[in-house]
Amino acid sequence: MTWGNHSLLMEFEFLAYPSHPELRVLSFVGVSLVYTLIISGNVLIVVAIQTEARLHTPMYYFLGSLSGIEICYTAVVVPHILANILRPEKTITVLGCATQMIFFIGLGSADCFLLAAMAYDRYVAICHPLQYPLTMTLTLCVRLVMASVVIGLFLSTQLVAFIFALPFCRARSIEHFFCDVPPVMRLVCANSHVHEQSVLVAATLAIAMPFFLIATSYTFIVAAVLKIHSTAGRHRAFSTCSSHLSVVLLQYGCCAFMYLRPNSSYYPKQDQFISLVYTLGTPLLNPLIYTLRNSEMKGTLGRVLTRNCLSQNN
Repeated sequence: MTWGNHSLLMEFEFLAYPSHPELRVLSFVGVSLVYTLIISGNVLIVVAIQTEARLHTPMYYFLGSLSGIEICYTAVVVPHILANILRPEKTITVLGCATQMIFFIGLGSADCFLLAAMAYDRYVAICHPLQYPLTMTLTLCVRLVMASVVIGLFLSTQLVAFIFALPFCRARSIEHFFCDVPPVMRLVCANSHVHEQSVLVAATLAIAMPFFLIATSYTFIVAAVLKIHSTAGRHRAFSTCSSHLSVVLLQYGCCAFMYLRPNSSYYPKQDQFISLVYTLGTPLLNPLIYTLRNSEMKGTLGRVLTRNCLSQNN
């Protein structure tokens, strides 16, 4: 079986993993701990939003959907990273690499589009509060979430199909922990400038376009908030957006650094660290940001945890 000029059973080898047994054990324990916290935090948010009737609003529906996508996003690469830390041979087939890239990039792109949908929700809530219940219906919220996932996976499928149709060099070693666009593109033996431009176009659609929508939404939000005369009213309006804005800056900062730049500026060690930030750091921090800065969410999580403790004691 072949894909383009590649055998689907051809293997790539990952070079970024530690070789010393002590470092491997520490890496495995550290990644396992962070992954457990990511799953626990995001599952708690989903459960809290599902069980608490007061949180059945568009803002929290989007937050629950974001947590669900984060769970799937990390599940694409983190179990594979943990397995590779322990395995002597850290390899992946072409088909496995392509599949991993499709879902990793697709769900990461869905994150970006969903953050844009959340910015639109805040725009309608603050700039057009009387129309909010009529505009942000459950049907629209479901469609926006589904569109985010479908568009993200569609763009990633097109990008991955393009990359794996290119000729790879004989050296099939990836200086990374998993299959991602910059390290895999380093293996391409072809005119890199044309292919870099194609990858930049896809990255622009997935990253820059939703960021432009977010920036536009917040421009209108800031203009509307500045018209509010009371200090308490301004504080309340800004506090509903601060968590979302923190997540946006964290997510888009890492993504823009990784994908919106030429292949010539790729530095393996530096990029390996950045990839760990948006693979483990961002999904870990998102639940913390949304809960620590939201008293309603903190109260709901406290009640969910209390109910679970009481049910276990009984």
